[in-house]
Amino acid sequence: MAKEVVLMKGNEAIARAAVLCGADAYFGYPITPQSEVLETLAELKPWETTGMVVLQAESEVSAINMVYGGAATGKMVMTSSSSPGVSLKQEGVSYIAGAELPCLIVNVMRGGPGLGTIQPSQADYFQTTKGGGHGDYRLIALAPASVQEMADFVQLGFDLAFKYRNPAIILADGVIGQMMEKVVLPDQKPRLTEEEVIARCPWAANGKRKGAANNIITSLELDPAKMEVRNIHLQEKYKEIEKNEVRYEEIMCDDAEYLIVAFGSCARIGQKALELAREQGIKVGLLRPITLWPFPTAPIAKYADKVKGMLSLELNAGQMIEDIKLAVNGKVKVEHFGRLGGIVPDPDEVVTALKEKLIK
Repeated sequence: MAKEVVLMKGNEAIARAAVLCGADAYFGYPITPQSEVLETLAELKPWETTGMVVLQAESEVSAINMVYGGAATGKMVMTSSSSPGVSLKQEGVSYIAGAELPCLIVNVMRGGPGLGTIQPSQADYFQTTKGGGHGDYRLIALAPASVQEMADFVQLGFDLAFKYRNPAIILADGVIGQMMEKVVLPDQKPRLTEEEVIARCPWAANGKRKGAANNIITSLELDPAKMEVRNIHLQEKYKEIEKNEVRYEEIMCDDAEYLIVAFGSCARIGQKALELAREQGIKVGLLRPITLWPFPTAPIAKYADKVKGMLSLELNAGQMIEDIKLAVNGKVKVEHFGRLGGIVPDPDEVVTALKEKLIK
């Protein structure tokens, strides 16, 4: 039996997928352009159907610390915000990573710096992939390029978070959050019982419940030797994630002489630019990172000896380009093209930039 196809915004897809995948709780605070996540959850009233808690916190700082508490008990908890709000969450995110707690964070990016604009941006790439908070930690970062992926990545994000006991983030941009597309939603999953939570998360704090250990969750260790051991353990875990969880998409790359690398909404723009360029006889391919961390370093590196140049297409001043340059290690020219202030480039601009920066 075919599943129902529904038209909705990316933010709405996030909210509906969270309920359907059996999430235990959402803690958030409204901010444009992601407010529909909280608004949709409030409209759905999942506390009446699945028992999912939905709470508008006093602030972004409160929300991320509520996530810390919920995640420490082994529950499937999440939060969402947009760029300035995610900045406020960074201390809590670092604490959660340090305590090795699984959770899902959603950032629907807007322009900055500062309060900036409510228009789309991809300028939180550094914050997400290089660590917006303190310490040597990593977030598993998923970059959706469609409303369908906004829905799909909720379950994927939770799965990866629990597999590695690590926070995961869906890094979308205002275009994907606000655009409307057809979506096929997953089937409703029940929330885990207390016994199932204990079985999946034997490490969780649980208040001496019958049949479970009295665990203590913390990211603090005053003994430097023990803290070094903990940090080494984290780095080994990150290596395992890099080994197993790289995700990317290649479009018309087999005969490409030039490569566009883009994520999120820019990947959609890049695909149209690819088509326009090929109509003009320019053989262009597109590589779309789906995981921004772990970054598809090896897949990009293999093109360093095959193409004449690469164009990093981003809605920012040039951030992902640094990881592309590290991947190719100087073997091929890499240039950046992007617009700032919330302006979204059109495909013709991308083709022009390709010609001027790489082909001239």
